[in-house]
Amino acid sequence: MTASVTPRSVEAWLSRFPIESPPVSSAGAAVTLVLRAGGEDTETLLIERTVRSTDPASGQVALPGGHVDDRDGNLADTAARELEEEVGLTLADLEGPLRFVAVEQATRFRLKVGTFAAALGAANRAPYAHSAEEVAHVFWLPVRALATTRLVHRETVRGELAVPATVFERHVVWGFTRRVLREFFEFPDEDELGGPMFPPPAPGAPR
Repeated sequence: MTASVTPRSVEAWLSRFPIESPPVSSAGAAVTLVLRAGGEDTETLLIERTVRSTDPASGQVALPGGHVDDRDGNLADTAARELEEEVGLTLADLEGPLRFVAVEQATRFRLKVGTFAAALGAANRAPYAHSAEEVAHVFWLPVRALATTRLVHRETVRGELAVPATVFERHVVWGFTRRVLREFFEFPDEDELGGPMFPPPAPGAPR
């Protein structure tokens, strides 16, 4: 199944959203869509999570992000901190401030997640798997890849089901991550079930 959207520049995608920093009470976690102009299409940065038994999203594709920490003054602080911890990018590597997109409900984790977006700066460090414990690999997904839907079998909140997914090279994007991306890039809604995100913090562990 294939859908399409009108191509736009990175600036055009981002200009729809305000520069805001909601309070940490708005959500329990935050993620960031980092955009760049690819050769033929806008691309967004994704991570492949490290395989580990304590992570319910082990080995899956996700947006850079994580849980709110007591040190965070607002949700934008959470998003910026997690971006640096996971892929080594700081606000200085971005073109302009983070833009607030929405607070999304991650049903599987019973968690509200603040979503932000920003452009990768022209003079920047390349993102990389900064935290090997959490991130195995980083890659760029072109927007056009989200236009094609394939069904893959995954464990969801309703048990094992065939769920809509985007398959790009060897990466399978589904659930929460795919829903956030498709909403941001204005693709039609699909039934995105309980997909991967990030593990809950261990009791007493730094977030």
